[in-house]
Amino acid sequence: MSLAILLILLALWTQGALTIFLLFILGRRRLPLVADKKIAVRDIALDTSPWPEDAQKASNAFNNQFQLPVLFAIGIAITLYLGAGWPEVVLAWAFVGSRIVHATIHVTSNHVYRRFSAYVVGFCILIALWIAILVRLVLAFQTV
Repeated sequence: MSLAILLILLALWTQGALTIFLLFILGRRRLPLVADKKIAVRDIALDTSPWPEDAQKASNAFNNQFQLPVLFAIGIAITLYLGAGWPEVVLAWAFVGSRIVHATIHVTSNHVYRRFSAYVVGFCILIALWIAILVRLVLAFQTV
């Protein structure tokens, strides 16, 4: 396995670890409220509004990991199939970094403009990754 492929897989692993970490934060914020009967299960069965702000922030941060990161994972799979290169390594780690910043803002201050800025940075990096994939696909068709 090349170093580039290893680093891309580590970026993908880190994105997954971020998601799992956010789930632990979510559980830590929600479970004590239910256990202490501060939140009734029937009140949150279909509606998340009864949760306090900290629990909602963690929930939203966790849910966000199933938006852009899904396209990231698909892009990584295609990149690995085509033969990962250093541009993809840089883009993968930049994307994961942007997601860590986004999630950190989400579960702490939740400053909307900063969070949105981190989201846009990640989105632009993701677009760049998909363009790099397209270039590799076009080059692959030229050699066929």
